[in-house]
Amino acid sequence: MMDQNKNWEGTSSAPASDNADKEIRTNFYTIGGMYMASRKWSFMAELPVYHRSLETTDDGTVAGPAGTIYTGHITDMGDLQLMTVYTGFSPDMSTGVLFGLKLPTGNYTGPNGPLGGPEFDRDSLPGTGSTDWMIGAYHLGGLSADNRLAYFAQFRYDMPFMVRNSYRPGNEVDAAIGLTYDFGAVGVLTRDAPVIQLLASQRNHDTGSEADPLNSGYTRYLIAPGIDLRFRDNWRLYADAEIPIWQRTNAASSPAIEGTSGQLVANVLYKVQLTYSF
Repeated sequence: MMDQNKNWEGTSSAPASDNADKEIRTNFYTIGGMYMASRKWSFMAELPVYHRSLETTDDGTVAGPAGTIYTGHITDMGDLQLMTVYTGFSPDMSTGVLFGLKLPTGNYTGPNGPLGGPEFDRDSLPGTGSTDWMIGAYHLGGLSADNRLAYFAQFRYDMPFMVRNSYRPGNEVDAAIGLTYDFGAVGVLTRDAPVIQLLASQRNHDTGSEADPLNSGYTRYLIAPGIDLRFRDNWRLYADAEIPIWQRTNAASSPAIEGTSGQLVANVLYKVQLTYSF
């Protein structure tokens, strides 16, 4: 869950009056699966669903007179991600690489308001309309003799190469390093492990006539305390809270979108994952 309600310009907060958008509130629901064809090869698929509301300032083309505040809503599929994972570098599968595609299955046109104008900008829609290459890698290992104290590191790079309707999202790289400690079996739990991660993201400017290049793209670092619980009947529950500790957003007055400078950011992002292994 993410509630973007603070306008941000560069490395600091900025007046809400600088930005025509006031709040973007999103609940993400992701359906996914992974099939291990062998100890070396696995295949993954993820399909997100967005439930999003956008509170913004009407330019006179969407729902009412220019300058009035309205809220648009959308619930729709995002872009399907298909990935192949190779883990054959060592017998314990502690190192892996992944590669795949993000397909343009999500809604990238959006709903229109009563007056015919689009309720959402292209960068606020569930789908980007682009087909992207994705590559990544991970590594994990133990830091104690019993491997209860462990570390992990991972990264992923996303690069659009086919775009639609004059909008190309910026290339993006995401990375994480973390520590976890397994307290072992407790009651119905087979694993009880707190987790702490440092997350980093870098996204370039969006481009195209449907984009707002001056107010897109960012660098951010987050700290994410969480918990990893595994149950005897093959269920796993993971949850964390991702808190920004430093961020820089690209921001400037945009001639393409009058009255807009800055990007909306969230004070904290919440994540919950529920997994079942067959």
